[in-house]
Amino acid sequence: MSIIVDRYKKIKSNLSNSDNVNIIAVSKTFSFSHIKPLIDHGHLHYGENKVQEAEVKWKEYKASNNKIKLHMIGKLQSNKAKKSLELFDYIHSLDNQKLADTLSNLEKTKSKKINYFIQVNVGSEGQKSGLPPNVVDDFYSYCTKEMNLNILGLMAIPPNDGNEEKHFKFLQEMNSSLGLKELSMGMSSDYLKALKNKTTFLRLGSSIFGDRINK
Repeated sequence: MSIIVDRYKKIKSNLSNSDNVNIIAVSKTFSFSHIKPLIDHGHLHYGENKVQEAEVKWKEYKASNNKIKLHMIGKLQSNKAKKSLELFDYIHSLDNQKLADTLSNLEKTKSKKINYFIQVNVGSEGQKSGLPPNVVDDFYSYCTKEMNLNILGLMAIPPNDGNEEKHFKFLQEMNSSLGLKELSMGMSSDYLKALKNKTTFLRLGSSIFGDRINK
């Protein structure tokens, strides 16, 4: 059996008491042939962070395999929104009004609805994408009431400061205050801490696919 599938099954065993948790296998930088064993095993959720790479890798396969769910987890520019809407089922990095406006207009034009997470910069880090926590309530209201976007929950990449659990708790409480049911947080290095704070979507790459190819 593939070592990738072995790693995946080990992670699944850690989730045995978390039936509502979805694993997004972060396949960015890995070739389709590297990912294929996990597809053949039956896993459905995959994450990419570049639109062009995702299109080359997934467009043809996804056209004939509509059970595959593709997640955009990287920074998304408005000029890539059209291709993103065509290709992805979930966008985890919604973090500005221009992007929300563009996606809403595209949804109307293409008569297609997809799912979104609002990205929050929980550590107020200058180099990271995401909204400051104090504007999330207003942005959520704008996205749902004015732009009619299907916001599932919040997403964050916490600072690497040893306080991941504090940041996860903060995001979970904010998510709950908005009445949202889904939560995108937890990566290979910290997913067990995220599980303690009610995450429902884990974004796992190296713990499944091995060391990443730098790109």
